[in-house]
Amino acid sequence: SVYREASHTLTETAHSTPHQPIHRHRLPEMLSRLAARRPRPGSARAAAYRSSAAASSSVLPDALDRSSDAYARNAAAVGGLLSDLRSRVSQVLGGGGAGAVKRNEGRGKLLPRDRIDRLLDPGASFLELSQLAGSDVYEEALPSGGIITGIGPVHGRLCMFVANDPTTKGGTYYPITVKKHLRAQEIASECKLPCIYLVDSGGANLPKQAEVFPDRDNFGRIFYNQAKMSADGIPQIAVVLGSCTAGGAYIPAMADESIIVKGNGTIFLAGPPLVKAATGEEISAEDLGGASVHCKVSGVSDHFAQDERHGLALGRNIVKNLHLAAKETSIHNSACDYQEPLYDVQELRSIAPADTKQSFDIRSIIARIVDGSEFDEFKKLYGTVRISLMLDYPLHSVLCVVQLKSVSFAFT
Repeated sequence: SVYREASHTLTETAHSTPHQPIHRHRLPEMLSRLAARRPRPGSARAAAYRSSAAASSSVLPDALDRSSDAYARNAAAVGGLLSDLRSRVSQVLGGGGAGAVKRNEGRGKLLPRDRIDRLLDPGASFLELSQLAGSDVYEEALPSGGIITGIGPVHGRLCMFVANDPTTKGGTYYPITVKKHLRAQEIASECKLPCIYLVDSGGANLPKQAEVFPDRDNFGRIFYNQAKMSADGIPQIAVVLGSCTAGGAYIPAMADESIIVKGNGTIFLAGPPLVKAATGEEISAEDLGGASVHCKVSGVSDHFAQDERHGLALGRNIVKNLHLAAKETSIHNSACDYQEPLYDVQELRSIAPADTKQSFDIRSIIARIVDGSEFDEFKKLYGTVRISLMLDYPLHSVLCVVQLKSVSFAFT
């Protein structure tokens, strides 16, 4: 629903901290959004369930007053917030602007979200993370923090994507770019998601390098995380689609498998201008660190791609051939029995008051999220400002703790 999409996007903005815990039990939300086609229960079967569920003591009652002024006022307020959110998202989807996009296309390169789309299973959805990172952080615009991250299925297996945006400051790393990259790696590590890095970056942004390398969670932490996840059996896959200069060069070098594209893909610590300044030698980028060099001489890259489309196809094939344990995360999109909430999820936008200082019944929210609007409350009469309950969320049982005073809730 729009409510779920909006709430998830807002919580993954630039103000997210890289240490906020992500647990594998949050995957039901991801799975429910990413499944391309999920079977719906038949109408007769659903009606029978509703009839039996109505008599169940664990089904939440519908106490929403749809004729009240507050209902309409709340819906209008949330509608305004959603409109603003969509406007902001639309702006960042344009990347670095029309001029940068045109130059990128002139080099025969796809845009980062198009690259991800070609890796995903046909018709599957992509759960983009931290979409508004970098908004209003720097004097210059930095759409999505200069890097696209998110989760999507490749051959039925959920993967974490980390894709540099070459149209935004040449794909270089600002401090917020580093935080977003680390955040994606943290989620991948917690949820055991294979990482696919679509590398097209000039490394650290030099004017901001004093802020990129100052502490424990700095640019170098990216490579520590790569090594740690690889040692833990979480595949690290890199597709070199453009420049991999300086710090960016370590990502494909430390990957378990890497692909490099002929012509556009290059890997080196310093480019031809610096080589000339240091040694006086003139050399092309392709001869210094192109696909032939790293596939035939250095051995840094494992696969030689003729063009981007070939490279992305090779990336899908690598994921297909991964031999991971059965416990690893994959989408099971088979016929499965579940029930929709008994109440309209679109009514979620009319429940939370326009005035955030006002309280409301959190049970009305829960009733429109969980399977069959059914839950079992724990310690109902003890500590009445908090609700603890067991509930069903698509295909999974979930423990939910709700703090009524602040009207906040967390799934674990």
